[in-house]
Amino acid sequence: MKTRLSVLVAGAALLAACSPSSQTARPAAATTAPAATTSAVTPAATPGTSAAALAPTAVAPAPAPPSTCTVPDVVGMVHQTAQDTMQAAGLYNLREEDATGRGRVLVLDRNWTTTAQSVPAGSSVDCLAEVRLSAVKIGE
Repeated sequence: MKTRLSVLVAGAALLAACSPSSQTARPAAATTAPAATTSAVTPAATPGTSAAALAPTAVAPAPAPPSTCTVPDVVGMVHQTAQDTMQAAGLYNLREEDATGRGRVLVLDRNWTTTAQSVPAGSSVDCLAEVRLSAVKIGE
């Protein structure tokens, strides 16, 4: 009985400590960002170092992603593999549908086989183009 009472009192104390009303209001800290400072560090010249060697080097910009992608043939593939193949080709705007017309959602992509694709294989399309993949459950 004494143990139960101790546990009950300890639980009530924990609940009271965690309740929002028991927390003291704290003033919001001022959120001023420190002033941005820029300082260029110039390496010190050492004997035998030319001024050209100390000049900053230009960084080449990252190559732009391709604007057109070639659509792979994914008909007959397990639907998950078909999606992976499309994405490897740079096509990410993929839609999927139940090819039987029953409107089922393709939840486990590995349980479906791709039966059709809206854009013919080998076509060169904008990489942002939508590609619709139709599939049926394996065994249907």
